[in-house]
Amino acid sequence: MSTPFNYKHLYYFWVVAKEGGISKAADKLDMAVQTVSAQVRELERSLGYALLKPAGRGLVLTDAGQAAMQQADQIFQLGESLPARVRDAASTPTMRLAVGICDALPKLVVHRLLLPVISEPTLRLLCHERELTDLLGDLALHRLDVVLSDRPAPANPNIKLYSHPMGSSTIAWYGTPAMVQAAQYDFPQSLEQVPLLLPTAHTAVRVRLDQWFEQRGIHPRVVGEFEDGALLKTFGASGMGVFPAAEWVHDNLLAHYAVQCLGPCEGVTEHFFAIGTEKKVQHPLVQRLLQSVL
Repeated sequence: MSTPFNYKHLYYFWVVAKEGGISKAADKLDMAVQTVSAQVRELERSLGYALLKPAGRGLVLTDAGQAAMQQADQIFQLGESLPARVRDAASTPTMRLAVGICDALPKLVVHRLLLPVISEPTLRLLCHERELTDLLGDLALHRLDVVLSDRPAPANPNIKLYSHPMGSSTIAWYGTPAMVQAAQYDFPQSLEQVPLLLPTAHTAVRVRLDQWFEQRGIHPRVVGEFEDGALLKTFGASGMGVFPAAEWVHDNLLAHYAVQCLGPCEGVTEHFFAIGTEKKVQHPLVQRLLQSVL
């Protein structure tokens, strides 16, 4: 399929925009000013919009130029990494797996989800943690092989994504021995009598927890809310309050944080998904993950 512009012209525009002027770009490219200027004009002609405009003694981006610059940044940043990736692949054969991890997903859960591939002897695992929206953008640009999340991918007419269920876990309440002892009588209504730590509203499970409180007429005394699940557990283990966690990692939770289980959060379940760009997954390590669902 033919493209409506020349990538070489786009590269010259990119350098001009970064350097702030055609003369500086020409020096950097070791080319004549007239040549660089002509290349940029040719790009503008092919796109049908002015990308640069005069500002003082230099040039600034038009609105169309800003949009073009954002795309050019992505294109040439990927291009700059190409030689290193080719060199690494040729010198050291590896099974590369780039995983996006939704920041709402508990870290102990992430570790267990990835256990089926960790034993791969040639594995090179790259983990990136951010908000789900940012990760899906990187997935669409093929910077990631898969995204692990606590919710399926939202509908997006511009990106075709597939959410593969990886299982679920019931939720329970945990705390230090002193906290558990203080809340054992008349549980779960006793949760009104002890301080609670909860995940923030950006996690899928928080909505279910709030509904659980409302259904039981419990008015919790929330003393802390955390975006990071590991941080929540750390503060809970210090005695700041009782906190919810996936029972699926019960043994690891007790071993890592020296806490006890107070009781189940009946009816509340946390779900886990692997999000990809393929309905039929091709990456062998992602296939392995999906074959080992909970």
